[in-house]
Amino acid sequence: MSTSVGRKPEILRIVVESALPGTSAEVAAVDRDYVRRIRASDSITAKIDIYAEAIMQMQQRLAPVFIALREAAHTDESCRALWAEIGERRARNMLEFAADLRSTGQMRDDLSDHMVADIIWSMNSTEYWLLLVHQRGWSPETFRDWIAEASRSLLVQDPTRHRTSARPEPAP
Repeated sequence: MSTSVGRKPEILRIVVESALPGTSAEVAAVDRDYVRRIRASDSITAKIDIYAEAIMQMQQRLAPVFIALREAAHTDESCRALWAEIGERRARNMLEFAADLRSTGQMRDDLSDHMVADIIWSMNSTEYWLLLVHQRGWSPETFRDWIAEASRSLLVQDPTRHRTSARPEPAP
């Protein structure tokens, strides 16, 4: 029995790494089709739309695996380390995505790349997917469209709209 428990993180890692790109083998993030298409696009809205489609596809494959890993992390140190590693990697990838969005010159300039990465990181989480798709009954396509629209609304520069600072000033 202890042999199967010791293998749990390795099995979950293999499942996660193959489910991310939707292939039977691990594919580095920079080599995934959707990442290449995002980087090839000059438009921030196109980048966001490509990303929203990719998130919808990934969540359909990954949500059950991420939930299993998150639950196993409560009691298994190796699973806890894998969960933390995946979370940190997601955060790094979001920071790269934020920089890529900024490179278009079309992103709000009052948000730092770190803030943009945190916004995207939270909105692409399995928990957000589960709340809206599984608990509230949204279709995967409705989720995709909402993520794209919300991201455009939050991140794309709109010279006609007055923005307040993303960091509130302290009360006097």
